[in-house]
Amino acid sequence: MSESDSAAIRDGVHRFGVRIYFEDTDAGGVVYHANYLHFAERARTEALRAMGLPHSEMMRQFGMIFVVRHAELDYQRPARLDDWLTIETTTVSVGGASVRLRQRVRRGEETLAVVDLTLVSLRLQTGRAERMPASWRVALTAMAGAADAPKPVS
Repeated sequence: MSESDSAAIRDGVHRFGVRIYFEDTDAGGVVYHANYLHFAERARTEALRAMGLPHSEMMRQFGMIFVVRHAELDYQRPARLDDWLTIETTTVSVGGASVRLRQRVRRGEETLAVVDLTLVSLRLQTGRAERMPASWRVALTAMAGAADAPKPVS
């Protein structure tokens, strides 16, 4: 998976690849639990970029950013040293000032962890939640709609 691959959202799913290095693991070569949050953050940043919502532009143009309000992790299987993981990000729902995302950490077809998140749009100057700009809602809703659309039968 190249950088250009991480720029694409297909069927409402953004995919981001991560190689597991020694620094990501504990002494037994198993990925340290908190590192799943790091991988999810990188994948979320690239998903937003793919939607035309890079953090720097969100801050510059609107003085706003998304912050994590709630995160729930379900660890199902361990990732290990040298594994190639794919983090799949999808939009679950979009509100006025919040968005719910689901991120699946996969090794091939196997799901290793699921991260369910609620992000809130925050005004940087005040530090308060505020209704997100319409363009953000449109992009996030389009991603959710593409994930829900019927797939062609081959």
